[in-house]
Amino acid sequence: MRRALTALAAAVGLLVASAPQAGAYEPVNIVHTEKVQAGPYALTVGFSTWPLRAMQSLDWTFVPEGGIADKSGTLTLTAPGQAEEGRQRPLAKHPRKLEVWGLDIKSVDSPGDWTVRFRLDGRQGPGEGALTGLRVLEQPGPPMALSWSVSTLPLVGLVAFLAVAWRRTRGVAQ
Repeated sequence: MRRALTALAAAVGLLVASAPQAGAYEPVNIVHTEKVQAGPYALTVGFSTWPLRAMQSLDWTFVPEGGIADKSGTLTLTAPGQAEEGRQRPLAKHPRKLEVWGLDIKSVDSPGDWTVRFRLDGRQGPGEGALTGLRVLEQPGPPMALSWSVSTLPLVGLVAFLAVAWRRTRGVAQ
């Protein structure tokens, strides 16, 4: 018995030791870039899907020339037709591409021409720049209300099935 357990433990140990490391996250594939000049800093803005569509999640990367090591900054997204700027957020490392700043699975709410403003600070001093006229197309697929209505049909069917089953079995149990 001890030999069998020892052999089994050794086999499991060899299996675990020889298994390749699982890729927990898919890599960030940038398919389109735009250049922005923010004061003395050249910045490359990358998108994981192109063209952009409203309500479609994508990865954004922000790569200043010379890297992010000695720089900091903020990002502001302004929606089309909005007079005031949106909420400022600090530029942080992309969760899956740690050598650059970025946003993971961020979507924009509405179609139109968006503006992305940058404020950077580094060894060359502060700098401001904007990516203007970032065209966002209509949301892909059917309208959101229709999508939600169709997706709730199985739930309605399940509730109806359970109600009928409950009524039929209620009399049998008594």
